[in-house]
Amino acid sequence: MKVLITGGAGFLGQRLARALLARGVLKSADGKRQPITELVLLDVERPADFGDSRVRTEVGDIAERSVLERLVDDKTDAIFHLAAIVSGQAEADFDLGMRINLDASRLLLETCRQRGHRPRVVFTSSVAVYGGDLPDVVQNDTALNPQSSYGTQKAIAELLLNDYTRRGFVGGRVLRLPTISVRPGKPNAAASSFASGIIREPLNGEEAICPVMGSTRLWLLSPRKAIECLIAGCELDAAALGNQRVVNLPGISVSVDEMIAALREVAGARVVERIEWKPDPRVETIVGSWPARWDTSRAEHLGLSGDHTFAAVICNYIEDENVHVV
Repeated sequence: MKVLITGGAGFLGQRLARALLARGVLKSADGKRQPITELVLLDVERPADFGDSRVRTEVGDIAERSVLERLVDDKTDAIFHLAAIVSGQAEADFDLGMRINLDASRLLLETCRQRGHRPRVVFTSSVAVYGGDLPDVVQNDTALNPQSSYGTQKAIAELLLNDYTRRGFVGGRVLRLPTISVRPGKPNAAASSFASGIIREPLNGEEAICPVMGSTRLWLLSPRKAIECLIAGCELDAAALGNQRVVNLPGISVSVDEMIAALREVAGARVVERIEWKPDPRVETIVGSWPARWDTSRAEHLGLSGDHTFAAVICNYIEDENVHVV
């Protein structure tokens, strides 16, 4: 089985690649487990190859037709489409966000259609497709009303994938990710970057800025659970999904104050003292438009699960990243 990961040099792409290689197999469209013989990692920067003969790393622009035509062939069974311009950057650079988040997504689907072999395509969407006056718990039938260019681009790509699936061009799965926390590494341009930074930096002995009020409530999922859901989502039976290919992934609803309380519980008061409150109206506007909780009964019925407590999320981060709390 050949698997392609777009955004293969990114945090989730690299972690997903490691998980797939360790697993060694993936269910095919007929439900049978097949060995992963080739794993292609595509990004604009060189992804790690893990020293594994099954891994093929490719540097290229996903918005270029020639790149996709070279990498997507009739042996490509599954595609994890993770490549994206993050929320804050897509808001700051409209053209770049449209090119990568929307135009490249359609180009990928068109390439699959031209190949004619109906590969499974797992597309990672976002809480940002919702916005405006939302119910306390977003339902599966809550209307999409994105309040950012990023959310709009994700919403349009969702509809495209649904239609390409309806027409029999691909076997699509849209997995709406909560905000991922705690992400390792450096801060990025995402409006939600602080949701990791206010945990990660203090644990590393560094100062962190919190740009939103403590009452701001987020819908979060740990990296560990996100990868589990991506793989399980790819393997979902098409019949169980029916004509609605979008799944709101499970998460945990937690306020920023509750996140910091969990950090204090796990790592102590001295670590929490490294957080500085500095409101940023731009971040508050974007993040404040996102849902704080959504109905996940469909995802749970399909066998997907999220985290139980944010304190456990922090403990898992410390374990997974071998963090020495300073």
